[in-house]
Amino acid sequence: MSESGLLERLIEALRVLPGVGHKSAQRMALHLLERQRERGRHLAAMMAEALDKIGNCQQCRNLTEHAVCSICRSAARDATSICVVESPADLSALEVATGYRGRYFVLHGRLSPMDGLGPQELGLNLLAERLAAPGLQEVIIATNPTVEGEATAHYLTQMARKHDLKVSRLAHGVPLGGELEYIDRGTLAHAFGQRVRA
Repeated sequence: MSESGLLERLIEALRVLPGVGHKSAQRMALHLLERQRERGRHLAAMMAEALDKIGNCQQCRNLTEHAVCSICRSAARDATSICVVESPADLSALEVATGYRGRYFVLHGRLSPMDGLGPQELGLNLLAERLAAPGLQEVIIATNPTVEGEATAHYLTQMARKHDLKVSRLAHGVPLGGELEYIDRGTLAHAFGQRVRA
């Protein structure tokens, strides 16, 4: 395509983004170079600034520009409840879709020894401190229903029970508006086994 080694390095750099393969990265690079150079410079500056200034909240590990995020700083949030999520994207989804007004803890992953993610990498020592805090009553476990997510949920449940806290888990199963005949066997079996009283 080109003799430019720099262009190839730009394409490879863009491939770090999730879901971006060689062709997509090539299209992005060419678009920026052919039509959007100023916006590309702005994008590069914003990325550099964000990477320098955004870190993790000292209390919940959410992404923030401050030592403590706005959710943890807010006196309006319910300090008796903490919801444990796998990622900042999960936290954001819960904030938008639910009326939950408690606090959070962000794992930034799930237990996965094959990927080198153990309790230390997920910040579970910090979570243990939060679970021991006076006034906390409930832990809501909102990990994804994958094998690793379920193993993480089990581990978190054991941690919370050491402090006599109420532990709840997000419901899994039949989606709203779904039809039983189209739901996979595993999901349907789990939903049937976890049915609730009407």
